[in-house]
Amino acid sequence: MKKLTKRLLAVGLSTVMAVGMAGCGSQPTEGSQASDSSPVKESPVNADDGSHRLAETRTIKIGTWYDHYYDSTDADIYADSSVSDEELAQMHFDIVKEVEEKYNVKIEFVNLTYDGTQESINTSILAGTPDCDIYEVDLSFGIPAALNGFATNLKTVLPEDNDLFHDQVVFNQVDIGTSDGVYLFQSNHAEMVLANTYPLAFNKQMLDEVGLENPNELYKRGEWTWEKWREYMLTLTRDTDGDGVIDVYGFGSRWDFLVYNLTMSNGTTIASSDKENLTSPEVTEVLDFIYNMYNVDKVANPWNSEDFNYNMNAYMDGTVASWIDAAWISSANNDAGLAFDIIWCPWPIGPSGDVNTNKFKNVSSGNAWMIPVGVKDPELVYNVFYDWQNWYHDDVDLRDGNLTWWEDCAVTEENYEVMEYMGQRGAFDLWNALGLEWDWALLLNGEMTAAQFQETYKQQVQDALDSFYK
Repeated sequence: MKKLTKRLLAVGLSTVMAVGMAGCGSQPTEGSQASDSSPVKESPVNADDGSHRLAETRTIKIGTWYDHYYDSTDADIYADSSVSDEELAQMHFDIVKEVEEKYNVKIEFVNLTYDGTQESINTSILAGTPDCDIYEVDLSFGIPAALNGFATNLKTVLPEDNDLFHDQVVFNQVDIGTSDGVYLFQSNHAEMVLANTYPLAFNKQMLDEVGLENPNELYKRGEWTWEKWREYMLTLTRDTDGDGVIDVYGFGSRWDFLVYNLTMSNGTTIASSDKENLTSPEVTEVLDFIYNMYNVDKVANPWNSEDFNYNMNAYMDGTVASWIDAAWISSANNDAGLAFDIIWCPWPIGPSGDVNTNKFKNVSSGNAWMIPVGVKDPELVYNVFYDWQNWYHDDVDLRDGNLTWWEDCAVTEENYEVMEYMGQRGAFDLWNALGLEWDWALLLNGEMTAAQFQETYKQQVQDALDSFYK
C-alpha cells in the first residue's frame, strides 16, 4: 500500500470517539495495552501553580480491566514488554514523575478485570467509598452507571474554561443521552476517529465476475441505497458449481453489527432517549429488511447459532460476497494476505435515511473514563489524570503521527478513506447496552416477523430505559 500522507484527524469533535469493542482489537500505542488508554499532556487551561498540593502524598488509583502503562510502580519503560518505540515510551514514562511531583501524588493502575470493574462500581460507589478515584468503563455499563448517579458531573467540579468544555484537545465528552452535565470522557487522539467503524466490505473479484461496479462510485453519485445493495446481493448469491446448492451468499456477518449499521443508515435509532423507538416506522423498515434478507430473498448466509464468530469470518473462505469488516477484524484475519482484494464502502442509504444526515458509527460502545461520586477532591483527580494523559504536551502532531497499523489494516488508500469518513459521523444508540437478552436468531431464522419481534421486545426496551433515565 502506498503510505498515506500524515493526517491530523479532527480533535475536539463534538461526538464521542469510541475506541473499539471491549477486548477486541485496536492497535496498542506506546505506553498502554490498548489505544483508548494512550496517555496525554499538560495544558495551560488545566495548569496548577502548585498551591493545590496536599500535605500528604495521595495515591490516585485508576481501576481498569487490563494492564496499563506507566504508573509509579514501574521502574523503567520495559515494564511494558511490548515496547517498540523506546523514545515514545520514555515520554510516557517520564510524564508520571512530572505529574507526581507537581501534585504530590502517586499514580497507580489497578487491574480489576472486566467483571471486577463492574462489581467495584456497583458495590463500593453505592456504599459511598469508591475503590478507585477513576474507573475505565465499557460504555455498555458505564452509561447506565452515569445515568443512575454513580459518576461525578464534571460540570459541577471543573471551571467553565476547562478544555473538556471547549476544544477537547486531550479528552472528549461522551454523549450519554442527557444534557444536564458531563459524566464520562474519553482520551482524544486520531485513533479515536478510526476505531469502532464497521464498513460494508465486498470481495472485489466477485464483483468483477458478475460485472458489478465498486459501491463507492455509487455512493459518490448518491445511488448507493438499500435497494441497490439488495440487487447486488441477489446477483452475488450463486450456485457456482451447478450442484443445485447455493455456495456463495450475497451477505454474511454478525447480527449486532448489522443492526447497528442499518439503523444508522436509515436515519434512526432503537434506544437513544427515554422512549423506546423499536416500534417506530423507521426501525420497522430495518427489521423488515433484515427478515427479507434471510427469509425471503435468502441472500444472507444462514445464521450459525453454534459458532458466533463463523458468521463474522465466513468471508475468508469465499462463502459470502459482502460482509461487515473493521480494522481489528482485518488485522485478526490478515485481510492483506487473503487471495482476493477487499473493498470497503459506506453503508447504503435506507428509505428513511439521508446521505447528508446518516451516521456511520455507534458512539455508545467502546471505552471511557469516569470519576465516581464520593471521591475526595474530584477536580484534583481530573487534573492529575489530564496531565498524565497529556504526555505529548499539546503537540497533537506527536500524538497522532503514527497511524501505520490502521493503514495496514485498511490495505488500500480507498479503504482507509472510507474508515476515516465513517469515523467522523457518530450516532448514539443504547439498544445493545440495555442488558437485555436479545434473541435475534428468531428474526434471522424466520421464527418471528418484524412485527412479532417488536411486540416481544418493546416493553423490555422501555422498562430498561425507564431504569436508565429514572
